Amino acid sequence: MAVNSPLPVAADLKPVNGIEIGFAEAGIKKPNRKDILVMRVAEGATVAGVFTLNRFCAAPVQVSKANLAAVKNGGAPIRALVVNTGNANAGTGEEGLANAQATCAELARLLDIEPGQVLPFSTGVILEQLPLQKVVAGLPAAVSNLKADNWYNAAEAIMTTDTQPKAASRTVTIGGHTVTMSGISKGAGMIKPNMATMLGYLAFDAKVAQPVLDELVKHAADHSFNAITIDGDTSTNDSFIIVATGAGSLVIDKAEGADYEALKDAVTDISRNLAQQIIRDGEGATKFMTITVDEGADVAECRKIAYAIAHSPLVKTAFFASDPNLGRILAAIGYAGVDDLDVTKLDLYLDDVWVAKAGGRNPDYKEEDGQRIMKQSEITVRVKLARGDATATVWTCDLSHDYVTINADYRS
Repeated sequence: MAVNSPLPVAADLKPVNGIEIGFAEAGIKKPNRKDILVMRVAEGATVAGVFTLNRFCAAPVQVSKANLAAVKNGGAPIRALVVNTGNANAGTGEEGLANAQATCAELARLLDIEPGQVLPFSTGVILEQLPLQKVVAGLPAAVSNLKADNWYNAAEAIMTTDTQPKAASRTVTIGGHTVTMSGISKGAGMIKPNMATMLGYLAFDAKVAQPVLDELVKHAADHSFNAITIDGDTSTNDSFIIVATGAGSLVIDKAEGADYEALKDAVTDISRNLAQQIIRDGEGATKFMTITVDEGADVAECRKIAYAIAHSPLVKTAFFASDPNLGRILAAIGYAGVDDLDVTKLDLYLDDVWVAKAGGRNPDYKEEDGQRIMKQSEITVRVKLARGDATATVWTCDLSHDYVTINADYRS
């Protein structure tokens, strides 16, 4: 059960004009489960994405990046996305690359578009060849049920070790124009910024110029999917895609002005929601933790310290046990790599409990107060560095026995 994250309600997920969604059960890894997703976007849509920085990036990541780059060089615009679960098509060499391209070619044939207009995505087990015949055999069924209101089914179709689908919708008014946005995400393990073993897809009906959307997707990712961590492992397949369908009345052609700022805030907000759903559903998670580092010299050092805390197995297991062994947090701060950090000025809080003062234990701190906070399902760790005005926040979860069990049995 995800931490304080109720199941999305299918009826609450809003169709977005200019995008249709279809799914199929292809039996890629297990029978009787949705494992193929197709998204068809309307003519005139713009598409932008960010991907894993893992050098061992999967074949579909390579193809998607190449196809997006071709658009910027005058190629035909992206018209479709295809996702399979159950197999990552990573570590699969030239055959894996050929299989990703063949998937694009087959979907392009079915939709009467060019292969370069398709973005492929995969998630699942690494170092196993994609069962291409099963994927290709599942595509006609996915195409046959393309509908605008399939967002819930889409969220289910991209799950792997997730315990529940992840989806969200928003309707916002910007400059007198109504903008509808819906998105889905998946991920529960191998989660670390830049990016994680996660897939995220967000669509809205505004018309946005390509350079603006390229900037927008990076900003949204940096403040959402690139600010989460479960286990510190950066996956081979991470992808976050934004589709601006252009089917609505709002037009944004510059990355400036009140309308752009409002759209940026709305996109970032829903992206953050989708990212946090991943953390709340972390493999074996029992607690959702917000790590905020304030008063830093710059954002980079704040993020470095926040990640050191969030990645620490000792910190995470202490939170799982509700054990206020909070010296582990100080140790993580100390090894984060901020070489000129003056720890004698540092303060540490758990929610409203002042734990460490001026680099040492607060004389007024009582362990029972720390334990009271650590027993909560949602906890905020706040560090004040007394070095400047910069701040950064990341989100993580605890590390439980179930995480080991899930990952030990992942391929079974």
